[in-house]
Amino acid sequence: MIKDLVLKNRSYRRFHEDYIIDSQTLLDFVQLTRFSPSAANRQPLKYILSNTEDKNIKIFETLAWAGYLKDWGGPETGERPSAYIVVLGDTEIDIKYLDVNAGIAMQSILLGAVEKELGGCIFGSVKRTLLSEKLSIPDRYKILYVIALGKPKENVIIDDIAGDDIKYWRDDDSNHHVPKRRVEELILSLDKNV
Repeated sequence: MIKDLVLKNRSYRRFHEDYIIDSQTLLDFVQLTRFSPSAANRQPLKYILSNTEDKNIKIFETLAWAGYLKDWGGPETGERPSAYIVVLGDTEIDIKYLDVNAGIAMQSILLGAVEKELGGCIFGSVKRTLLSEKLSIPDRYKILYVIALGKPKENVIIDDIAGDDIKYWRDDDSNHHVPKRRVEELILSLDKNV
């Protein structure tokens, strides 16, 4: 059921680093993006896939992990992602709807990951110039996001927001809590006939 996949599709930040995600699995995730909608069917997204230690380290060093967890510098060795997908926009094809296309594609990738009992985290906070240099990315490709992937090593709990506090947090057992607004707060108007 789609609801089950969505509920399991959390932002995981700690993984079983020794769990290998093979290249075919990464290709399968990109295949899902091929079948996803694209604004004006322009299909401007390109991807860099990584599942080797050397390349993973290069990518890891360019990411900012969990901004609300001020005392946590990111996953320790052994808890880092075992794969990454760098999402790029080909500026020679389109620049207008890159974020829309990326959002649709990344959701497809992460739902595919959940289906395979994997998890991920989308990073918008990326040292893009450094990553571009480390991976020798040509100028025509704009780094949009990075998706970290792996076998989740943490429990993520969805809580209703208490007051206005939207900050995620960890409890004493290292469970990761994510406050979410109630559905009643999301709806501005609802017809009575629905």
